[in-house]
Amino acid sequence: MRAAFGGGSDVSDVGSRDFGRRWEANPPRGYPTLSPDNIAPMKAAIERYKRIVRNGGWKKIPKFNLKAGYPRGVAKLLRKRLIASGDLSRSTGGFGSYSYYVEKAVRRYQASNGLTPTGSLNRRTISALNVSAKARLRQLRVNLNRLRRLSRSTSKKKRYIVVNIPAAQIEAVSKNRVVSRHSGVVGKAARPTPLLRSTIREMNFNKIWYLPPTVVNKDLIPKGRRMAKHGRDVLKKYHIDAYSNGRKLDPRKIHWNSSQPYRLSYSQQPGKDNPLGFLKINFDNPYSVYMHDTPKRSIFGRNFRAASSGCVRVQNIAKLAAWILKYNDGWGRKRIASMRNSGKTLNVRVKKPVPLYFVYVTAWATKDGVVQFRRDLYRRDGVGLTASAY
Repeated sequence: MRAAFGGGSDVSDVGSRDFGRRWEANPPRGYPTLSPDNIAPMKAAIERYKRIVRNGGWKKIPKFNLKAGYPRGVAKLLRKRLIASGDLSRSTGGFGSYSYYVEKAVRRYQASNGLTPTGSLNRRTISALNVSAKARLRQLRVNLNRLRRLSRSTSKKKRYIVVNIPAAQIEAVSKNRVVSRHSGVVGKAARPTPLLRSTIREMNFNKIWYLPPTVVNKDLIPKGRRMAKHGRDVLKKYHIDAYSNGRKLDPRKIHWNSSQPYRLSYSQQPGKDNPLGFLKINFDNPYSVYMHDTPKRSIFGRNFRAASSGCVRVQNIAKLAAWILKYNDGWGRKRIASMRNSGKTLNVRVKKPVPLYFVYVTAWATKDGVVQFRRDLYRRDGVGLTASAY
């Protein structure tokens, strides 16, 4: 999605085809979400969406069975929708079909809404397209206030990491440029990832996982009870140890349908099944959350990645770890890879601690003219269900 900046020109009439080629070849990964440079583009985007709302917004795209093909009239309606938001030029051909240019515009729209850019008009894409212009305007206004507040802190930092919860995205930022960007997995709506500010001071390699109370009470014990009915042992299946007053218990002596499991503590040794993977990024906070690797990396390929109990899983965490440990002698990518392979437990203090921000930003604009939207995962934008349902 794109907005017009300067000169008052209508973005839908300005080089959409060329813009698309440039954007797909060079996605805007260099622009930090929390950069103070984004404030002016956000204001420009707000003005554009105010005009869209005044003009009646856009009509909804009907949902349909993709296997049956595109119903009559959908392509025309889609063109109007993409022109309204600036993803497609009015001058492109193929007015009555799902043309090459429409497909390219859909790809751009998907990329700027956190969806896999397939070019296919799938269910999630239709749901995102059908968020009203009024709701999008509200998101831009709410997030401009968030950006103003947050950028006052980040603009003073030479290096920092930001976890944008609704985007399920992690950025490593140096001198107001994104050094690396990583997909993440954040807390599900019932167990949200908290907003916080902290500092990364320690890296824990191949650490024992001490199951937090939420996981014990809402996951382990209910699963233990279900499996016990069929004569199966949840602790054996997941290689988890149970302790009472520091003493390891025989799993056969745990009565899952009693109150006993709630009085025990649980841990899992490092290994291929450990949910922490090979690395935990540690920082002080009152919520007992952290960032970590995961043995189940296929989840990073999903559009919707709110699946944790509040902690944040990080794709390609080795690259992020090398950047965090940049000033620790001898801690490059090779040594981090060797720690993954060795399985050895080691805690490393970060020589130059890195500021960390867990934020909630569902809309932002950058100076290259791209407006980004993400689903209102925890419904904090005040726009109801519409912007959280895709």
